[in-house]
Amino acid sequence: MPDIANQTKAQTEGALDWVGMSNIEMPLVVGAANEPERPVSALVDAFVNLKDPKAKGIHMSRLYLLLEDLSNNDVLSHQSLSKLLHDFIDSHEGLADQAYVKFSFDYHLRRKALISKKPGWKAYPVTVIGRYDHGKLYLQLGVDVPYSSTCPCSAALARQLIQDAFADQFGTDADVDAEMVHRWLGTTQGIVATPHSQRSIAEVKVVMGEQVSELPIIALVDAIEDALQTPVQAAVKREDEQEFARLNGQNLMFCEDAARRLQHALNQHHEFSDFWVRVNHYESLHAHDAVSITTKGVPGGFKS
Repeated sequence: MPDIANQTKAQTEGALDWVGMSNIEMPLVVGAANEPERPVSALVDAFVNLKDPKAKGIHMSRLYLLLEDLSNNDVLSHQSLSKLLHDFIDSHEGLADQAYVKFSFDYHLRRKALISKKPGWKAYPVTVIGRYDHGKLYLQLGVDVPYSSTCPCSAALARQLIQDAFADQFGTDADVDAEMVHRWLGTTQGIVATPHSQRSIAEVKVVMGEQVSELPIIALVDAIEDALQTPVQAAVKREDEQEFARLNGQNLMFCEDAARRLQHALNQHHEFSDFWVRVNHYESLHAHDAVSITTKGVPGGFKS
């Protein structure tokens, strides 16, 4: 059968940065550190460069079949990702010396409620990117983590209204009955205002060092949730909702606060040689969002 990619030359000569396929649907098994191997449904992008300016094109079927082999016979890990990239290049000898692959999938984790400890599933969008470029291997892990953010300004304004309501109810009498105040605080007249909070998303990307063997998905999620303290819950009983309200009240944060918390937390994880963070507070007061972005600041690394 004719092989156009091998038997014909390019109509217009020129090297190309990347050629390949995107949004390939493929089941995979993911090997995450400290977790059982887990099947996921992924979308995959696979590319190599085309360094020969006269070549008609690459062999896309070869890239696909290598992905098929990973899907059927291996687990997505640091080691298999490195092998896959090298195989991409080896399968295009003379045509390519760079390779790129990106896996996007939801990774489900069983998370316990705050007080009742009732378990529930949470899906975290994950991206795994591998790139082999002129002899250097680059591996990146990204995850999106939802959390709640309560506005410090709104909390201060709500406290002022509660103070005003207290003064209206009890005046300046120094002899206030404690039981009466206690009952009053349990009414809607006692708590006349509450601060606004919103569901927020922390988008985090890290570069994995060579010492990482399995994908540190859980370690990264835990680091993010521990830093922010108000992760979105799955299974919730009343005691969990009350604890969630308490945590929101004790962790008031602007988007700048959230970004700095994550910046500090990720700087403690030396297995990540670089990181990029974007926090998105989907405002309930405004129609627009509040956003803060930060990086580790590595020369030649992530840019804001």
